[in-house]
Amino acid sequence: MLDDLNELRTFQQVLAHGSLTGAARAMGVSLAVVSKRLATLEKRTGVRLVNRTTRNLSPTEEGEQLLVEVDRALEAIAQGEELLATGRDEPVGTLRVSAPVSFGRRHVAPVLGQLTQRYPQLAVSLSLDDRLADVTGGAIDVAIRIGGLAAAGGAAMRKLADNRRILLAAPAYLHRRGRPRSPDDLSDHDLLRYGDAVVAWRLFDADGREQSVPAPARLRVDNGDAVHDWCVAGLGITLKSQVDVAADLRAGTLEHVLPEWHAGDTPIVALFPDRATMPRKTRVFLDAMLSALSQL
Repeated sequence: MLDDLNELRTFQQVLAHGSLTGAARAMGVSLAVVSKRLATLEKRTGVRLVNRTTRNLSPTEEGEQLLVEVDRALEAIAQGEELLATGRDEPVGTLRVSAPVSFGRRHVAPVLGQLTQRYPQLAVSLSLDDRLADVTGGAIDVAIRIGGLAAAGGAAMRKLADNRRILLAAPAYLHRRGRPRSPDDLSDHDLLRYGDAVVAWRLFDADGREQSVPAPARLRVDNGDAVHDWCVAGLGITLKSQVDVAADLRAGTLEHVLPEWHAGDTPIVALFPDRATMPRKTRVFLDAMLSALSQL
């Protein structure tokens, strides 16, 4: 039974620092103590937990699985100690968040930075990736996504904000090329696209009527920030989430094109492990994101 917390903390620190020496320095113990604790833990579990090389240490497959549970258990213990010592239920440990690149940089990273300033015991690991992260494997606490994806088995979902994709262009481009009066007019304009998609744009009006618009793009890229920069530079018309361009619309650097049409609702959602009790760090983060997005 894994009942020696010192062994578990040592195992965690060894992998966090990638070496026995780094773990010993961080914990304020000797190298021999760290080595003995790791060896005892591996003997007790009956499996090798750490791959040892001349340069660094890395977890085995079994070690990765154990580390997820160790992180979770030690954070829960630290949370309880904080509550007993101070009477405050404050978030502790590392909050691991995944978010799309553009949205994460503009909206998630600032919120996480503010939380670390507010809560001294909270650390953050933010992964910016447009691919959907698996929150059921234990490596991610919260995945922020745009589009109202259905929660997978073992995951829960919470909507953070309403959102829809709209057509946008820089005022300079519209002065130069004219403003479209209907979706049919888009065929006479330069279109900017994110991703490899070449399918038609599906647009909807206020009555729910749908119109399919062929949307060949002279400029196409796999990065949302690049599409945004092209649009601001006056190179064409693009589709973007309202939440991503709220500041540009307020500043006038981008203009809403065909405001009576949109490309569908794409709410901002959070996916997280479906547990009986949500960790305090997750709850604090989701509440902070709700507050921040409500101000857009």
